[in-house]
Amino acid sequence: MATHAELSGFLVATERRAYKHALYAVRDEHAALDIVQDAMLKLAEKYPEKPVEELPMLFHRILQNTIHDYFRRQKVRGLWTTLLSALSPRHDNEEEHDPLETLLDETKQHDAPETSLEQAQTLSAIEEALKDLPARQREAFLLRYWEEMDIAETAAIMGCSEGSVKTHCSRATHALAECLNAKGIKLP
Repeated sequence: MATHAELSGFLVATERRAYKHALYAVRDEHAALDIVQDAMLKLAEKYPEKPVEELPMLFHRILQNTIHDYFRRQKVRGLWTTLLSALSPRHDNEEEHDPLETLLDETKQHDAPETSLEQAQTLSAIEEALKDLPARQREAFLLRYWEEMDIAETAAIMGCSEGSVKTHCSRATHALAECLNAKGIKLP
């Protein structure tokens, strides 16, 4: 059973990545914030008795369901999500770890202006490519490689088979690699 401090710590640690995950899906900053807040409230209200080790998988399943609910509400109301969003890296809290921001090899000089520019351009290209992936591929890719969940956990969160997760991840990585290659970006 998670203590109040453990639950709070988990939510604080997950907040930024969950926001980006929701933002990639809905492409609306305000809706993404609402979705993350709703998912966090659902976790805290309905599952406070769950063990700490179950929180990541449970939270991401709640987050995905909340994103799906958002789209259902949008469809019912006849609204369309906008295709444009500002996905730029946020640097308001340098202590938070974002895997997309650590793309360059640690041995490179991070103070060099050309290195900083290259990293910013690579990050921007990856975020743009992620936005253009089909929803299920993006969801599988982010859960597997960004949230570092295994195939079984990803399948449980997405509500599909492990084979489907593998297929979505494979297609996503090939599409991302193709998109980045077309832009002249070679990742190690």
